[in-house]
Amino acid sequence: MSDTILRLVIGDPAPPRLDKALATVVPEGVALSRSHLGRLIAAGAVSREGGDVVTDLKTRSRPGEVWCVTLPPAGEISAAPEDIPLEVVFEDADLIVVNKPAGMVVHPAPGSPSGTLVNALLFHCGDSLSGIGGQKRPGIVHRIDKDTSGLLVVAKSDRAHHGLAAQFADHSISRHYRAVVYGVPSRADPRLAGVSGVAFEDGAIVRISGNIARHRHDRKRMAVVTNAGRHAITRLKVLEPFGTVAALVDCWLETGRTHQIRVHLTHAGHALIGDKTYGGRRTIGHKNLPAATVDLVRGFPRQALHAATLGFRHPSTDQMLSFEAPLPADMCTLLEALRAAAVT
Repeated sequence: MSDTILRLVIGDPAPPRLDKALATVVPEGVALSRSHLGRLIAAGAVSREGGDVVTDLKTRSRPGEVWCVTLPPAGEISAAPEDIPLEVVFEDADLIVVNKPAGMVVHPAPGSPSGTLVNALLFHCGDSLSGIGGQKRPGIVHRIDKDTSGLLVVAKSDRAHHGLAAQFADHSISRHYRAVVYGVPSRADPRLAGVSGVAFEDGAIVRISGNIARHRHDRKRMAVVTNAGRHAITRLKVLEPFGTVAALVDCWLETGRTHQIRVHLTHAGHALIGDKTYGGRRTIGHKNLPAATVDLVRGFPRQALHAATLGFRHPSTDQMLSFEAPLPADMCTLLEALRAAAVT
């Protein structure tokens, strides 16, 4: 397999160092950390488009400038094929769309060396999966969290991998999530209107804008920050309120950052039910609610988040494809209990 050239367009504002500037615009799913980019720069694998190779990490870049990163062929990974059932929504020679269950990790990592989506794909697809980014990550162009359920597209060819990665990079992929949150996000709420980065758009849409970076004191968490991190925008609309205690919301991403919906909704004061990482301090008001409903909400075992729809242009045929996955049983049970409690 030959080298891959990754084109990265510097954002605005541009961080002062080249490694930082490139790290902020790496497409979702491409395994390139800032430290990895630093090694590539030092190795002479990074250049301005149409210009010379740059080896100094402190090189300054300008917004809109295009840089080319030469990625070596992907190496093999140690993950083994495993006969794990997959719910396949669509598959052809170039790509596969699956409905991932909650509890399944996408890619092997310390603490999750097996039982992952990649292990299942290696068994299902064999050697037809693609890899990019230095270490072979079979076909993975985006991820959803372990305890988030829903749709995910995986490339089976290098052409599909590059084409899908480009769509994620230019934000032309359409993704909508269903989430169940504490409280009811509303323009009429003066508290929400006063949260930094929150704005309201026509059609009862709430827009949350805030850079996302690693939490200063907990590297397993992300946080909304200023003057650092990666630009992120989430929009949401309430689909169904349950009194004033909770709501089913539709969320869609203008960007795709780690834990973006969970972090932005928590920042706005409407953490996801069941989110132990970001919403652990939230509790549901139990006044006038059946005890069984309160217990169900408090004991919900995962963040109530589901990747419900996925739309993209097929990288080989140029056909627009759109998929939808129904809510899983655990979220349906949660919604039924909240509906019943809201009308009693």
